[in-house]
Amino acid sequence: MTRVKSYKSDLKAAIHQTASDLYEVGLMDKKTMRRFDASCLTPIHGFTAQEIRALREREDVSQTVFARYLNVPKDSVSQWERGEKHPSGPSLKLLSLVQKKGLEAIA
Repeated sequence: MTRVKSYKSDLKAAIHQTASDLYEVGLMDKKTMRRFDASCLTPIHGFTAQEIRALREREDVSQTVFARYLNVPKDSVSQWERGEKHPSGPSLKLLSLVQKKGLEAIA
């Protein structure tokens, strides 16, 4: 299964692809490749309970609808908003996309 990468821009995507190719043929070391990863890929940050609630309210949807967009149980959204649990992995990536581009970006 291939992992899909999200880039800050098309230019960063092109530069990263070139660096990846150089790494694959042995012309770039692993340390340098990690620096390219860090500089080109979209950063993901943790969300506080208040940020998640504000994001959902900004999009003007209920917890149930928000959960369906994120493909998580409604209870997860509720727990995130109360600070009992924190999103991780794909949920964190989807929240970042919603924050940046709106709910329609993942519809």
